Amino acid sequence: MQSLRIQRPDIEFIGVGGPLMQAQGLSSYFPMERLSVMGLVEVLGRLPELLARRKRLINTLIEQAPDVFIGIDAPDFTLNIELKLRRAGIKTVHYVSPSVWAWRQKRVLKIREGCDLMLTLLPFEAQFYQAQQVPVRFVGHPLANTIPLQLDRCAARVALDLPESGPLLALMPGSRGGEVGKLGALFFDTAQLLLQSRPDLRFVLPCASPQRRTQIEALLVGRNLPLTLLDGQSHEALAACDAVLIASGTATLEALLCKRPMVVAYKVAPLTYWILKQLVKSTYLSLPNLLAGRALVPELIQDAATPCALAEQILPLLDDGVSQTLEFAAIHQCLRLDASTQAAEAVLALTAAQPCL
Repeated sequence: MQSLRIQRPDIEFIGVGGPLMQAQGLSSYFPMERLSVMGLVEVLGRLPELLARRKRLINTLIEQAPDVFIGIDAPDFTLNIELKLRRAGIKTVHYVSPSVWAWRQKRVLKIREGCDLMLTLLPFEAQFYQAQQVPVRFVGHPLANTIPLQLDRCAARVALDLPESGPLLALMPGSRGGEVGKLGALFFDTAQLLLQSRPDLRFVLPCASPQRRTQIEALLVGRNLPLTLLDGQSHEALAACDAVLIASGTATLEALLCKRPMVVAYKVAPLTYWILKQLVKSTYLSLPNLLAGRALVPELIQDAATPCALAEQILPLLDDGVSQTLEFAAIHQCLRLDASTQAAEAVLALTAAQPCL
């Protein structure tokens, strides 16, 4: 929105968004938090309201006839809107691709019918859409511009009041309660095992929220680990560390952009894992491997994720992770395209630079 305003100061925004979007001039039809719901039971309980709001939003937008509609992420909500609006003659853009390349690939048929332009954050996503004849533009990832190409490890340690010398491992077991429940004790068992080989090793763990900190502190009861807990500050923890033991997810991209060698772990309930194995078509799970197109970082999944296996993979990375980080640097450059400016240019080109959005 900032980039669009720079290029077209006369632009107007309507739709649904939170305080930051409203600060950029968006007139929001209803509070964004009415769409923020997680969990199957919770979604079912709110489904009538969500469907009614989506229907009213579609009717309002058709009546207002904006030059373009941009659906941002949330594919289960936005793709249906895009389809209805495009049929009504309104151009549509989807920003942040759903993971159709990995699972539920038939969604691409709906995307092709409802979307004039897909904007992707990652290059392999664009390749998938090109093969499916969906108009697409790879714009890069906003984080790649936010995170510097080089980080000062010593300065980060000083800022966090951590020892300036000696090996430091970041533990990042996830931001959700379920993730921490599955990986927290596993990561701490791994840390205790690592201390047998590297008694000088220290650990840092950025807690995603006060709730996660409470959960993590409960898991630490009875353990004696040289561990520093942080409130948030994942970027600072990554800047300070030598390597990372990390849950699969978007945090692996942040670790890649910080050029920190990593080992990725993933655990879910056995039934969930069995279902995912039937549905997921991708060879790799973690973003670094998907971006590299090969097994660049170790992925230890489900029963393979044991303390012994994780420790064995992490130990050599504490002293020499250059085989990973050299490729991380190349990927960072590939993603560092000033995504917001690229996205704004693509949207304006689609609308022939019309003034109202």
